[in-house]
Amino acid sequence: MNEAELLDPPPLETPPAPVIKVRGEPLTELPQDLYIPPDALEVFLEAFEGPLDLLLYLIRRQNLDVLDIPMAALTKQYMAYVEAARATRLELAAEYLLMAAMLIDIKSRMLLPRREQAEEANEGDDPRAELVRRLLEYEQMKLAGQHLDAMPQAGRDFDTVSVFLPAAARHLPSIHPEELAAAWLAILSRAKNRTHHRIGRQELSIREHMSRILKRLTPGEFMEFKDLFPDASTVHELVVTFLAVLELTKETLLDVTQAEPFSPIYVKLHESATE
Repeated sequence: MNEAELLDPPPLETPPAPVIKVRGEPLTELPQDLYIPPDALEVFLEAFEGPLDLLLYLIRRQNLDVLDIPMAALTKQYMAYVEAARATRLELAAEYLLMAAMLIDIKSRMLLPRREQAEEANEGDDPRAELVRRLLEYEQMKLAGQHLDAMPQAGRDFDTVSVFLPAAARHLPSIHPEELAAAWLAILSRAKNRTHHRIGRQELSIREHMSRILKRLTPGEFMEFKDLFPDASTVHELVVTFLAVLELTKETLLDVTQAEPFSPIYVKLHESATE
């Protein structure tokens, strides 16, 4: 390679752009013996969301005044779209055909003689008034929809990240029956020292005391064991309350726990009791 070629290298040859794709494979030139059956040719029409969308497209494409619609030209273009859709074997919804009938009716009323048209104007509004109102309302809704669609959307413009953190299981320290018995004896001894000798008969219900205990406890919070036994309680009431605590523990409605030996004993509602 000489010095001139180094200073001014020849341009790189770019491959020709494909003119067509057949089953995903690009072809740079059409085959010489290509035959296209007439039934294979299709006319692709723009898709619209409804007859009002089509009318608004025709009006905006020609910069027409929506408040003063030329019904003859608009009806002609609308019917041309309907006929083209039928020719391509597209099934039109009934609302398209209903709008076509409405346009023809408005057009015919606009073509009435001036004298009859003036009489109708005195009796009612412009035949186009209802169509204009619907078009303006549809345009407002369409612009609002476009504004909402332009806003960032999850799953389209960005992805949300969620982290699942399993609830940590809280293991309550176990308590020995001897320590629970010692706490109960201390409460019973305290009650005996304050109780006067009374002769009487009390009808106490364990179930009733169980309900009272459940109502006193707050879900998720601890209460000291001795606080379940009021100071003014009789020995019989203390016994029934203690039996109610044991029954609630047996039915897994109450948890009895202790942080360390010889420390205060606490009770707490079991998770099943809060559901």
